[in-house]
Amino acid sequence: MNLLPTEPAEVRALLENRYGRPEAAPITPHRRVEMALRHQEPDRVAFDFWAVPEVWTALRRYLDTDDDGEVLRLLGVDCRWIVPDYVGPAPIVQEDGSYYDALGTHRCSVSNEFCTYQEYAGHPLAHAQTVAEVESWSGWPKTEHWDVRTLKDKIQELNQGTEYWLCYEVGGIFEWSWGLRGFEQFLMDLVVRPEIACAIMDGYTDLYIANVTRVLEAADGGIDMVYTYDDLGTQQGLLISEAMWRELVLPRHRRLNAAIRRFPVKIMYHSCGAIYPLIGALAGEMGIDVLNPLQPRAAGMDAARIKREFGDRLSFYGAVDIQQTLPRGTPQEVQAEVQERCRVLGRGGGYICASAHYIQADTPVENIVAMYTAPRELPPV
Repeated sequence: MNLLPTEPAEVRALLENRYGRPEAAPITPHRRVEMALRHQEPDRVAFDFWAVPEVWTALRRYLDTDDDGEVLRLLGVDCRWIVPDYVGPAPIVQEDGSYYDALGTHRCSVSNEFCTYQEYAGHPLAHAQTVAEVESWSGWPKTEHWDVRTLKDKIQELNQGTEYWLCYEVGGIFEWSWGLRGFEQFLMDLVVRPEIACAIMDGYTDLYIANVTRVLEAADGGIDMVYTYDDLGTQQGLLISEAMWRELVLPRHRRLNAAIRRFPVKIMYHSCGAIYPLIGALAGEMGIDVLNPLQPRAAGMDAARIKREFGDRLSFYGAVDIQQTLPRGTPQEVQAEVQERCRVLGRGGGYICASAHYIQADTPVENIVAMYTAPRELPPV
């Protein structure tokens, strides 16, 4: 039996009365996340929201609003994401409709029955033979393609009425690099021509260091967390060996993180898949604060074990299953999983509850409502 209301007006009222009035809570959303990441238990587990554009559209329609901020408020979301204005060259569109995006990758729109994705249409550095060709590539984006002058105004606008935990996404090193080279070719390069792979990764690392430095300087303390990423895992294991990761990928993330550490912010790192073997090094050697997304159906990614072994050194973000529970479960199953994640990962602080990646367009709106109306307060021990 579905215990949640089904009429949009009733759903809106439920969200409003559950967690949709941040100004009425005993602490601000910012303080809630801050406490959690200090490994203290706040009044309730902190929440964030990330979803594909089609889900945003469905929620706006369902909640009868054209304001994304209103959607986030009604869902009781404690975090907000800030993006500098892109002022660089417009996408270079090809005759076949594919295009080159702001970070230099070659994309095309691919649609399925639910939504549209921006897939790779080609790989601009696929035929590079030397480091010099990589370094002199004309497609490298420049940091001045992003305008940081409006960041303070954006921060002020986001924090109207209450104070949120503000996050900025830098980018991925391994992931964007293979996008320029081609996945198979890049993996072969790591073995037989590592200087090519490293030159591409250095190009993105240098860009990200320049970007994050400009953003954090312009924000002047207004940004709380920086998000970096690389998808290093499959459903069953790592994409590359731990030894190869340590030799070729880790040093570049350490260089990026050293630049971020010049500022008083937390660092969140994302990798999908079965990355349990790397978690200790992510905490100790890479020096991250928050691990995302804890893909629950990937091998070895047991939330209770990870919390028990690494919860004193790391906080966690995500962990609500998007492979089965959110798209195919009942609202009651969704709420049960959310409460279990909060109980296991939120005890003692150290958890921001969210989906284990962008909520996909085949997810029923009712299940999203179920996730964000599930009780967030932890039961007494």
